[in-house]
Amino acid sequence: MTKILPVILCGGSGTRLWPLSRTSFPKQYLKVFENEKFSFLQKTLQRLENFENLNKPIIICNEEHRFIVAEQMRDIKIKPQSILLEPVARNTAPAITIAALKAIEAGEDPILFVLPSDHLIKDNLKFQKTIESALKYCNLGKLLTFGVFPHKVETGYGYIKAAKALDEATLKAVEIREFIEKPNKEKAAEFIKDKRFSWNSGIFLFKASILINEIRKFKPEIYNFCRKSLSKKLLDLDFQRLEKRSFESCEDISIDKAIMEKTNSGMVLPLNVGWSDIGSWNTLWEISDKDNDGNVVYGDVVLSSTSDSYLRSEKSLLVGLGIKNLAVIETTDAILVANKDKIQDLKNLVSQIASVGKKEVKNHKTIYRPWGFYTSIAGDINWQVKKITVKKGQSLSLQLHKHRSEHWIVVSGTALVEVGEEQKILHKNQSTYIPQGIKHRLSNPINAELILIEVQSGSYLGEDDIVRFNDKYGRK
Repeated sequence: MTKILPVILCGGSGTRLWPLSRTSFPKQYLKVFENEKFSFLQKTLQRLENFENLNKPIIICNEEHRFIVAEQMRDIKIKPQSILLEPVARNTAPAITIAALKAIEAGEDPILFVLPSDHLIKDNLKFQKTIESALKYCNLGKLLTFGVFPHKVETGYGYIKAAKALDEATLKAVEIREFIEKPNKEKAAEFIKDKRFSWNSGIFLFKASILINEIRKFKPEIYNFCRKSLSKKLLDLDFQRLEKRSFESCEDISIDKAIMEKTNSGMVLPLNVGWSDIGSWNTLWEISDKDNDGNVVYGDVVLSSTSDSYLRSEKSLLVGLGIKNLAVIETTDAILVANKDKIQDLKNLVSQIASVGKKEVKNHKTIYRPWGFYTSIAGDINWQVKKITVKKGQSLSLQLHKHRSEHWIVVSGTALVEVGEEQKILHKNQSTYIPQGIKHRLSNPINAELILIEVQSGSYLGEDDIVRFNDKYGRK
């Protein structure tokens, strides 16, 4: 049997779930359901556990998220075949081309099973059976995608138009006629009545060699730039970096528009497995368990005379009184209050916020690093307080700062501190001072989490004021 190679696409920015999803930690890495143990990315890979003849996955992500991906894979004990790092976002056509070229490097020609990393599928067994029924088309040289029957008028999804009506009962693939990007309400209302139309799931299945042939035929520039960007062999720990100049020269285009609309081999097969792309707070409200008044609540929330709303509190007490049909999301540094009927406009609003330089679009108060994470607690123009958490056995780089000094106070665990030529162990309630311009390193030498408070002071407190001399994670 031909091997199946999962290709997991992790490049999205997730702005439609802002302020929970940010550029530095987008939707695919989040756990958005209460008491959830795994992120969307982790569940995407766990969904494949019972598939037969499966290769280790190729994961494609933004280089900024590489340590998040590596950590989440370690948590579920999956070692990918490759983690490919995109230096810039270029949509799905270049990303999938890169994966196909990587897949044939060892002389094999697997079936690529391309999956977005931020979707929900409720019926995993039926999902597996649907994919298995599609494999025969791949062996005939077809390029498969999967369409979801619309059950509502939806303007937030792309649509696929097939040559004839799709039949869910027979699971037969039909030739593709067209892809339609996020239609208006009038068009979406027409599509829902016509069985030729389905929502675009973004899931694909095809042989690597077939996809490469079609890319060379219809988008030869993308093929050439991707081949060059992959050939440099820029290996970095568990990652492979793509050469920036070549990759950023690729056209920014989806695989739908680049290949699937143009090829004579494109087919769509119906997918009825409880699929959702969790593309908005309204979608999340629709699929979540609700109270008797139609409310979905998460965190410390108290309601009175409130109905049909999604209310989420990450840190503070959130109180709703006499409201209806709202999405209210509180994080440590931003609050969204939106009418659920207008929530599809959030992506544009976030772009406006970013255009005026608001850092809340990109960063959370909590920032993740390969050694752990830190949370900004308070600050001003020349001082800042952070809570730093270092995972067991991990350490920060040997570094210095040109513009600030630091004071560390251990609140939990044990710290190994290097300041200049001196090394010392600090326990709970003990502290140390790191002068400006002095080499230093913080390590956690024991099998327990280290938590400390860092007080910074100086003329400049930016994260780019770091001169690294030695780093176990290969950062510069």
